[in-house]
Amino acid sequence: MSEFRVRSKIWLEFRGRPFLGEGRFRLLAAVERSGSINAAAKDLGISYRKAWAQLKTMEEHSPFLLVERRTGGKGGGETRLTPAAVELLDHFKQLRQQVNTAADRCFEESFPA
Repeated sequence: MSEFRVRSKIWLEFRGRPFLGEGRFRLLAAVERSGSINAAAKDLGISYRKAWAQLKTMEEHSPFLLVERRTGGKGGGETRLTPAAVELLDHFKQLRQQVNTAADRCFEESFPA
């Protein structure tokens, strides 16, 4: 039994539609780190088109603005998360940790060593 591990997957839905899961979480976090959708896509190994489509879908269904864009110029454009989106990521990260901690505890109780 010592080789068994518990795994869980969580996501948020908004009005019955998937809104934020691990993939979109990583995308938003990469945008925040890099300040660019293109750089975030490269960092995650996905196409710009896929990253843009995911962000667009999220924004269409979000109850608040997720990203702020500044179009290019001499220094290029920039994309940053809104304070509400940063807060969303923080809460999701905390929820994910709590769910994993609870799953680990339940696993240990159900599969004693």
